Amino acid sequence: MTRLEAPALRALPLGELRPTGWLRGQLELQAAGMAGHLDEFWPDVADSAWIGGAAEGWERAPYWLDALVPLAVLLDDARLLSKVDRWINGLLERQDADGWMGPRNPESTPHGPYDVWPRMVLLKVFLQHYSHFSEDRALQAALRLSRRIDAVLAEWPLHEWGRVRWADLVLSWDQLHEITGEEWLLEAAERVRKQGYDWAEYAEKFPCREKVTDGRLHEFENEADDTWMNDRYLASHGVNVAMGLKAFPVWSRRGEPEWQHAAFDLFLARLDEFHGQASGVFTADEHLAGTSPAQGTETCAVVEFLYSLATALQTWGPVESIIGRWERIAFNALPASARADERGHQYDQQANQVICHITEDRVYTNNGPDANIFGLEPHFGCCTANRHQGWPKFAAHLWMRTAEDGLVALSYAPCRLETVLSGAPVRIAVSGGYPFADVVRISVEGGGAFPLQLRIPAWASGATVAVDGAAPVPAESGSVVTLHRDWSGRHAIELTLPAPLQIEHRTHDAVAISRGPLVFALAVDEEWRRIGGEEPYSDWEVHPRSAWNLSLALDPAMRIERRAVGELPFTPDGAPIRLHGKASHLPQWTLRHGAADLPPPSPCPGERPLVEVVLLPYGAARLRVTEIPWHTPEVLR
Repeated sequence: MTRLEAPALRALPLGELRPTGWLRGQLELQAAGMAGHLDEFWPDVADSAWIGGAAEGWERAPYWLDALVPLAVLLDDARLLSKVDRWINGLLERQDADGWMGPRNPESTPHGPYDVWPRMVLLKVFLQHYSHFSEDRALQAALRLSRRIDAVLAEWPLHEWGRVRWADLVLSWDQLHEITGEEWLLEAAERVRKQGYDWAEYAEKFPCREKVTDGRLHEFENEADDTWMNDRYLASHGVNVAMGLKAFPVWSRRGEPEWQHAAFDLFLARLDEFHGQASGVFTADEHLAGTSPAQGTETCAVVEFLYSLATALQTWGPVESIIGRWERIAFNALPASARADERGHQYDQQANQVICHITEDRVYTNNGPDANIFGLEPHFGCCTANRHQGWPKFAAHLWMRTAEDGLVALSYAPCRLETVLSGAPVRIAVSGGYPFADVVRISVEGGGAFPLQLRIPAWASGATVAVDGAAPVPAESGSVVTLHRDWSGRHAIELTLPAPLQIEHRTHDAVAISRGPLVFALAVDEEWRRIGGEEPYSDWEVHPRSAWNLSLALDPAMRIERRAVGELPFTPDGAPIRLHGKASHLPQWTLRHGAADLPPPSPCPGERPLVEVVLLPYGAARLRVTEIPWHTPEVLR
């Protein structure tokens, strides 16, 4: 009999933790922008076949709902909650007698009349809804749909997208099993795993060790074995890779957790080595694309990567390497993927992104001419619907429950939470402006005795913890400090997390500079040009108004400027922290295939005179140079 090992951590029920400060501001921008209004104007959601319309009936409405439910609950937004009710009711009313939900395909497809993949997303929607509302009707609908999916897969095994994304289905079935006790779900999950793609073998062999070119994609299409052709093609697709990482923590609950964790680490190491970027993501435009900082990363890959990492944290606990990457992606690649007002996004973002424009001569593996402009639906509409899950799901996992009926802080973005531990109510609030500031303040009220675990990031040099005004106690970087005491009454904790500048050498020995979880990039003055679409969701190109081809005078004494954390921290004007340095011009560094060419090999002095430059957090600069050529200051003295 299959048995699930208990996870190290459990997510708080949706709504027990709510964002505050700048993080709430990000979610409010989403509510006022595309995420909160797609169902009013975008046909693929507004007229979706999922609720009886004539538009797209595949993945886009489920994608949007997968974000709308947590967004509405975390903000406690009456307008969004009413949308959730309308959609959930509409789906439940249309569930077929056999349990199936949504449109059926023409029977000539490889799935017969059934495509399981988008139902995997829908199950996540119902489980999030149940986590907050505890409505049995949604739970029973999810069980009926799961029964039907199991029957469908007996006749039409997983194919294409579902085959490589099988871990999402198993994750939902595991959650359903833990809620309902239905044993058949675990047996069904075993069958799904056997039909799914072998991500463990992929991690071991890692066949994609260079940029996947159009020629290689055509080779995949000519494979004699159609199933192997599909797997090879789809397993080089960036979003599938980001989702495939989830397979290891999901399956490790059935045994061999150490082996699964090691395979997960190997997978990440291979991605970093062959396709890694300074922001913590890997290139995928649309397929894996090598280490050039001009290659792009699809926005869907960014948010799915975040969700896979959150899944790993629940399974294995507060592993610093996983938390560090989770934060790095959330605080850099996630905000960089969209306009600051959340009314447009990119399909692809680049580490060295010096122009965002429509171009036929392009660097991408196989994405279109408009893939890196900001708009409603650049290149393809999956990200239009799917990208909104990033901030709500990150916020919902800032704190989790431990196996000892305590709480652990994984990240210190501002929030408040109210929960019950051992029958006693607990209230916690986090403030301080993290990750832009080095001091975190945590108030704890009520709850009696329980263990409170505080993560000390690996980058924090000289970290301290002080409780109720006592003398600060040193805390080891990369550790988890456990405070086990009676928390009755009111208590105050202050964390000091000093973050030194760190320099990472990358392609052609260019440098990437970070401070704590924030990556910094040379900021390029931006000229936004509206090129089409309808306001407020127009399409925009972004052109440089200042030189981007510079060599940084690599001086560890760069001046740090701090400002108050305001409403728009991920903008050039609103960035609360910035670095000031000097650079020289590199006229030989130019555009190639519509993007910045590879950085010239460093050290690279450039031409006199030196100019003043500003480095902004990656997520605040839509035009930026993140992998920067450099020279020592003495060269030009």
